[in-house]
Amino acid sequence: MNSRKDRTDDDLHLAPSPAAGGRPVTGTVAAGARSAFIPSPPANGFHLGPLDVHAYGLMYVVGIALAVIITMRRWQAAGGEPGLVSDVALWAVPAGIVGGRVYFDLTTPFDMPRHWWGPFAVWDGGLGVWGGIAAGVLAGIWRVRRSGADWRLMADAAAPALLVAQAVGRIGNYFNQELYGQPSSLPWALEISPAHRAAGYAQYATFQPSFLYELIVDLALAAALTWLGHHRDIPPPGLLALYVAGYSAYRIFEETIRIDSSAHFLGLRLNLYLAIAGTLAGSAWFAAIQHRKSRPDPADAKLNAAS
Repeated sequence: MNSRKDRTDDDLHLAPSPAAGGRPVTGTVAAGARSAFIPSPPANGFHLGPLDVHAYGLMYVVGIALAVIITMRRWQAAGGEPGLVSDVALWAVPAGIVGGRVYFDLTTPFDMPRHWWGPFAVWDGGLGVWGGIAAGVLAGIWRVRRSGADWRLMADAAAPALLVAQAVGRIGNYFNQELYGQPSSLPWALEISPAHRAAGYAQYATFQPSFLYELIVDLALAAALTWLGHHRDIPPPGLLALYVAGYSAYRIFEETIRIDSSAHFLGLRLNLYLAIAGTLAGSAWFAAIQHRKSRPDPADAKLNAAS
């Protein structure tokens, strides 16, 4: 494995040419021209008395709160006890944060701050969604099973909520000026300050806002899962399977435009392989759930025969 961080200034000739898109840095840009792009944020947080509030962390808190509220309402509508959602969140949220950070540390150690607290610096960005979702879901399943409730119903209640949380979290990526894509001159291209530009792309000022694309897709997929849950007979945890397949399918596209530092394998970003695997696994899981629905229950067959 290698990473984009391994590139030096000698590799600048590898960067795309202006013809590939992206506004090269060529001196002062007129105010009218700047208005055609999404500006970079003026700061990544604010001070609240003695506290230094990071927008990245704040967005994750807001996202988690929304996920809990949405899941609670959906779980209650399904006949579950709302208080169980809070209990699950007490286990799933810390597990998700730890899992996300461990995944980030293991796959992109070159991006950790060079301090003793570097591996724990979640406020500086760096929560791998793959590790976070996997750890959080597993912890949640364990807690629901321990309570005696059906984890599959809870999973379907939480699937759209997870996407909403991820969408809100992507707003934090904007303030951190991270998770952007290739240089671009599109009207919605994002300005990135020189200090946050990827190695080899210092001569470009505007880039694809891939975090914004994901935010839109996350909300659209959350709406689609909610609609399917109300209008189609999908056995649980079918919505969770569709969440895995749908989100992973989008990430295949995103990984082809991202230029931020990443672990690579055989010349491709590691997350691209995970996205492909997630798409295939989620699709196969959903197909298996649907297949089980189409098969008659042996107990029902015996009951019908007896009657």
